[in-house]
Amino acid sequence: MNARVDLIGLAIVSADDAIADARGDMPDGLRNEADWGHFQTELDRADITLLGRIGHERHPNTKQRRRLVVSSSARALEVRPDGWWWNPAECGWDEVTARLMPRGGRVAVPGGRRVFDLCLALGYCEFHLSRATHCHLPGGVKLFTACASKPAEALLAEAGLQPRPLEWLDEAAGVSFSLWRRPAASPLT
Repeated sequence: MNARVDLIGLAIVSADDAIADARGDMPDGLRNEADWGHFQTELDRADITLLGRIGHERHPNTKQRRRLVVSSSARALEVRPDGWWWNPAECGWDEVTARLMPRGGRVAVPGGRRVFDLCLALGYCEFHLSRATHCHLPGGVKLFTACASKPAEALLAEAGLQPRPLEWLDEAAGVSFSLWRRPAASPLT
């Protein structure tokens, strides 16, 4: 049995659940210093960062964090000069965690959408959801594919996560934050 590995989702979304505009770019309306500080702190706490190929290519790993890049171009699980690469169609999550995190740990998941969807199916332990309430991105890239018909909060609840009280990271800018956590297992009686 593998040691405990916690998947921690990290996202800022628009009022309409988008993580990017229709071109796939993150607009200024989703950029906020308070959120960025929180995001960087969570990445620093993680043992590995799990992200998609496009995000990996667009955001250089200047802090030299340990990365696991999801890509169909990978052969199962392979190491490359810029990090570990994983093809979920060829290698299961249990094998990945046994090889990369045999003692367990925290996996930060900053996206993109396919990675968020994948990890929703695997089971997040936590999801850090920031929302830029003044930003609207019609036709934008949704956080989860299913956000086309349901809000992100409904999908997180359906996945078994429960929200902590809503906070404001930057009330003047309209950036809220909610921490969603999987409830601790009940003790056996």
